Amino acid sequence: MYIGISKRLSAVVGLLCAVLLLNSCGSKRHVVLGKRDGGRPASGTILTDASDARNMNLETAKLANYADILGVSLRELNNKQLYSFLDNWMGSPHRMGGGEKSGIDCSRFVGILYEEVYRKNLPRTSRDMGDQVKRKYERDLKEGDLIFFSFGGRDIDHVGVYLRNNKFVHVSTKRGVIISNIKDSWYYKYFVRAGSPKI
Repeated sequence: MYIGISKRLSAVVGLLCAVLLLNSCGSKRHVVLGKRDGGRPASGTILTDASDARNMNLETAKLANYADILGVSLRELNNKQLYSFLDNWMGSPHRMGGGEKSGIDCSRFVGILYEEVYRKNLPRTSRDMGDQVKRKYERDLKEGDLIFFSFGGRDIDHVGVYLRNNKFVHVSTKRGVIISNIKDSWYYKYFVRAGSPKI
């Protein structure tokens, strides 16, 4: 009797680990800008691998720096709460299944962002988020829309939040919370869907 329970428990634990692995963030390629000390980002550094911002040396995470990275004027960044949120999380490391600044995965980061900035609740996994969006063409994307990737095959396994001019914020496995460019060849080949949540 105990052997049967033990086998079932092992099977459940194995299945849970597999589900967490499949729903984790799959992004792997990253470049960091700004000064680093001891392998960690300098305080207040905006992490980005957005291709048109790679030569910028950004020392502080101010709204003007986000405008520079996104290629817009400062007055166009009306959602100060969004960029304040990003400042607070920038560089937070990736941790599969994590939900805090000490370690977070892509879908939980997006979920917390939506709770705090947009006062909306999203599903927990990137796959479920992808199933519940009103799809949009890339040219129609607006700040706050969701973009989805499939690094591991057919199913969605990574999500980010669109900002401006093809830039999006997400949690990379190597550098944590970072701004990237959807048109970068690495990301674009895995891009599968985008849209606004149906909530």
